[in-house]
Amino acid sequence: MTHFASSPTPDRPRVGLFATCLVDLTRPSVGFAAAKLIEASGCEVVVPSQTCCGQPAFNSGDNETARALALQAIDAFRDCDYVVIPSGSCGGQFIKHAPELFEGDPNLFGAAQAFADKCHELISFLVDVRGMTSVKSRCAQRATYHDSCSGLRELGVKTQPRELLKSVEGLTLVEMQDAETCCGFGGLFCVKYPDVSDAIVSVKVGNIEASGADLVLGGDLGCLMNIAGKLSREGKAVGARHVAEVLADMLDDPPIGEAREGKRS
Repeated sequence: MTHFASSPTPDRPRVGLFATCLVDLTRPSVGFAAAKLIEASGCEVVVPSQTCCGQPAFNSGDNETARALALQAIDAFRDCDYVVIPSGSCGGQFIKHAPELFEGDPNLFGAAQAFADKCHELISFLVDVRGMTSVKSRCAQRATYHDSCSGLRELGVKTQPRELLKSVEGLTLVEMQDAETCCGFGGLFCVKYPDVSDAIVSVKVGNIEASGADLVLGGDLGCLMNIAGKLSREGKAVGARHVAEVLADMLDDPPIGEAREGKRS
């Protein structure tokens, strides 16, 4: 991802943006939207050199690699007051699991816990840490929100995005049935068990369509890519957006999944 830094001011917290692999490689606009929102909350934004959060390795039992990636992140963000992640999945890896990787290590556990303590999922940071209650954005569409498993169950992200979305001019927010149910992505789960994953996302897409929404929003790009792919394969007209894109009033790019189709034509 292209380096982004705001003009530093001494009285503003220094926030390191952890962009995530999926944002960097498939949807950089989400990173820029996140940076815009963090700046709007009164912070300086920096994007140190970074790589994977280590979750794929951790979930596969490769703790050696996961520890190496965690140490890399700890070092990269050492000068930041906060680390903010536009993903409940990657956020959960840093906040909940990075300290686990160093349990029993007297030299590294403290550093891992201190790092975890300054990490926050993006929307939780804006609302719970910075006290943001509204945004200056417009989106004249009907939207529904999908709660990602990691953001909801590991980090308690539920009401925060909905509160900010209420302030978006022209947006009608409707709740789909089973908004808290998994979309079937699950990181490596969708690769190991594609048939089960497809069955799960089929139900999710049916609930999205039944809500009458024009857009499905979420805080995890993995979920949104999975949902957008199923919507596209079924010929549905519902768009998929990361919630940061709506809150930051940055909807110039095509919905998730459409840009790639356009490049093939």
